[in-house]
Amino acid sequence: MDTRIENFGECKLQSPAGYDYWTKDGSMVVIQTIFETKEALREHMQDPLCFEQAGPREKIFYDPSTVTAGIVTCGGLCPGINDVIRSLVMELHYRYKVTRILGFPFGYEGLVKKLGHRPIELFPDKVAQIMDQGGSILSSSRGDQSVTDIVDTLALYGVKMLFCIGGDGTLRGAQAITAEIKRRKEEISVIGIPKTIDNDINYVQKTFGFSTAFSKAVEAVNCAHVEAKGAPNGIGLVKLMGRHSGFIAVNAALASKNVNFVLIPEKNFDLEGKGAFLEVLKERIKNRGHAVIIVAEGAGQKFFDESNERDPSGNKKLSDIGTFMKDKINSFFKKENIKVNLKYIDPSYIIRSVPANEDDSVFCGFLAQNAVHAAMCGKTNMVVGIWNNVFTHIPIQVAISERKVLRPEKSTLWRALVASTGQPNEMTAQ
Repeated sequence: MDTRIENFGECKLQSPAGYDYWTKDGSMVVIQTIFETKEALREHMQDPLCFEQAGPREKIFYDPSTVTAGIVTCGGLCPGINDVIRSLVMELHYRYKVTRILGFPFGYEGLVKKLGHRPIELFPDKVAQIMDQGGSILSSSRGDQSVTDIVDTLALYGVKMLFCIGGDGTLRGAQAITAEIKRRKEEISVIGIPKTIDNDINYVQKTFGFSTAFSKAVEAVNCAHVEAKGAPNGIGLVKLMGRHSGFIAVNAALASKNVNFVLIPEKNFDLEGKGAFLEVLKERIKNRGHAVIIVAEGAGQKFFDESNERDPSGNKKLSDIGTFMKDKINSFFKKENIKVNLKYIDPSYIIRSVPANEDDSVFCGFLAQNAVHAAMCGKTNMVVGIWNNVFTHIPIQVAISERKVLRPEKSTLWRALVASTGQPNEMTAQ
């Protein structure tokens, strides 16, 4: 894995940011921190794999007085987008004295001139209170756009740094934009800020929006618990987002403490047969008289016919596991001649549309500030992230090389989930 960060050249200008201390250019964050033996640790430390540490540098590449900065938000909505926009503007304006900051509306679509969108000039007064709103003041969109047209627009407005707020698809777009900039031998920094409630960006410990999303999901889960306890043989079934990763589902269950089963994409399960989910659920209903189930949207896709359909972001379209599980559970208990009262809740768009909570709001500020520091140093084709609780610079190629997933076979998070819910570690037919 190549963790070196691209940059446009030597940083020679004194930073106007005025911090009391600076991050040294050579500061690194060791990626691996757990070793089974001291010998393994010693061997690893001879040539450790590291990420570059984020933070303000004393010398910068760009002259802030000549800089026009661009901001774009892409993909699905997520708590905290406006916090990031606000922090980008504040850091650029007050610390680095950048006077021209443009927000491009409707994602990468807003960077294609022929589509008729025009950038919005952003000032501190304009963004001062936007953290109280959900969504994005710049709005968003999905789908590929011509990178040639995008870079034409950046050149037209004299943009020297572009901040791309988004998830996996957005980062792939940012990488393509970087390649076109490089082909033209231009100097435009492209910095990604990882946004996804699924928390599935590779080598990023936590993405912004995740904390708010699973906290909001807990409200739906606790309502499902009330519904389940409020009727004989009550079952509360909640579908939560998580196309490839079950982080929202697992964290919501651990926070709620009222969940009995969690089904995620990373953990195989069967529906029928001894030891399979429906038989285990039946035993729970017979013994306790109620149950609460969380299912992540990407779980159980093996039960559907294979489809090659894609959404505008290029993601494979998923079948609706929530309504499928609702019908399967009702049908199973009807055959068993056991009357159940099932309530199905899908809060998906609610949990991503709310303003950021306090934890996410603070985190968004750190990400945005470190993104500005990186851009000012002429760094490009990179993502600002956090690893081992230290803010880092990650090449986009590393961030998109694979999706971060929960690994039940070695995950302390999954072990805690099994202990909390009491569900069997395996629910496959024997």
